[in-house]
Amino acid sequence: MVSYVNALLYGVGGIVVAGMALLVAFQEKLVYVPVLPGLTKSYPITPARLRLIYEDVWLRSSDGVRLHAWFIKLFPECRGPTILFFQENAGNIAHRLEMVRIMIQRLHCNVFMLSYRGYGASDGYPSQHGIAKDAQAALDYLTQRTDIDSSRIVVFGRSLGGAVGALLTKNNPDKVAGLILENTFTSILDMAGVLLPFLKWFIGSNHSKGPKILNFLVRSPWSTVDVIGQVKQPVLFLSGLQDEMVPPSHMQMLYAKAAAHNKECIFVEFPTGMHMDTWLAGGDQYWKTIQDFLKKYVPENKENESFHDDKATKSSM
Repeated sequence: MVSYVNALLYGVGGIVVAGMALLVAFQEKLVYVPVLPGLTKSYPITPARLRLIYEDVWLRSSDGVRLHAWFIKLFPECRGPTILFFQENAGNIAHRLEMVRIMIQRLHCNVFMLSYRGYGASDGYPSQHGIAKDAQAALDYLTQRTDIDSSRIVVFGRSLGGAVGALLTKNNPDKVAGLILENTFTSILDMAGVLLPFLKWFIGSNHSKGPKILNFLVRSPWSTVDVIGQVKQPVLFLSGLQDEMVPPSHMQMLYAKAAAHNKECIFVEFPTGMHMDTWLAGGDQYWKTIQDFLKKYVPENKENESFHDDKATKSSM
């Protein structure tokens, strides 16, 4: 009996040690993937390839890191909603251009695409602390522009970008009009147990079971489930039920946490949507869902309506 107990203790100890080693050595490579296998860090295309009207924007984060972004407009004078888009963890903003092209056409909006530090042409190395600063720099830049309606800035985040966007939205209740989350996880702590199931007992967020003795090793916890309950702005949740990377239950938990404190929350499921293609699989329903959200919570003011009516009249002459 004693030998059995000893063997069990050694086994558990071995799992803990192995888990600690994996977390210490590889966590940044699991959380942040600026370069896709077989590709380079540089942008494979620019918005010009898709004939989009855009500006190259260079920013400085509050800690001095130089950041690159694209500001893409529907047309030069467009004062429709401005979407501050935060991408997934893998690849760079160029890999999202086709989706953004359709977004601009369907939503009649501007889109600001930020390259996190360490991604694309941005300097530095990714971390939660640093990327949070990058997101704030992007929002501060947008609010200072005079050629957009800064009261209609909406944050859109997919997967990791949802964690980034939720934190930014919570911290800026007067600057962000609404938040859209797509296929976002509850936390990296919970995702560790999804990616490495044997760690599930030793690592996780507050709602998970187990002693969670390895949580202190996680340098980028991105605990969206703790942040989302503090967001006061309207939130739209877009969940692909065939998500093969983030269990759809994560989005359901985020919605439940948000809706308990915020009456302006909408949850929409897309039965065939996977992690990266919900925007494609959702078809017209996907875009109409976002259109309705923007129309309800980020309406166009009368001054802008008159501007667009005048523009339409002149263009038809």
